[in-house]
Amino acid sequence: MKKALLAGLAAIIVSTPLTAATAFTDANDAVKYRQSAFQLIRHNMGDINEMIKGEVVFDAARVQKRADALVMVTTLPWEAFQVAGTEQGGGDAKADIWTNLDDFLQRGEKLAADASALQVAARTGDKNELRQAFGNFARNCKACHDNYKQ
Repeated sequence: MKKALLAGLAAIIVSTPLTAATAFTDANDAVKYRQSAFQLIRHNMGDINEMIKGEVVFDAARVQKRADALVMVTTLPWEAFQVAGTEQGGGDAKADIWTNLDDFLQRGEKLAADASALQVAARTGDKNELRQAFGNFARNCKACHDNYKQ
């Protein structure tokens, strides 16, 4: 009984990397995934931006919801740039991404860290603190676009 249990556990452990490696069916799937992730970032970011600018009524609970979402979605797109063939895929991605992949991925990590700081600022309810954290997040986002998006 113990041997069967250990063998089953070993099979799961050994097959886990294979499962993770097949998260995308092909390069086109990875491109669609990363584009969808960026759309989620854009949507949540845009909503916060409109509230900060006063274009829509400020709703602290909604800001918190959007900041919470950004913490998660800013971690999503980066692995999809590392799938073989994605450099050939569509979208607005510049070829510089793949020649400077380490820098690009570090910027992604910074964006996720900025999202966490935005989340903390949202929890305070202080609009000035939120505005500053959002500005840092947005500047990092723009800097990456300037270098890596057509």
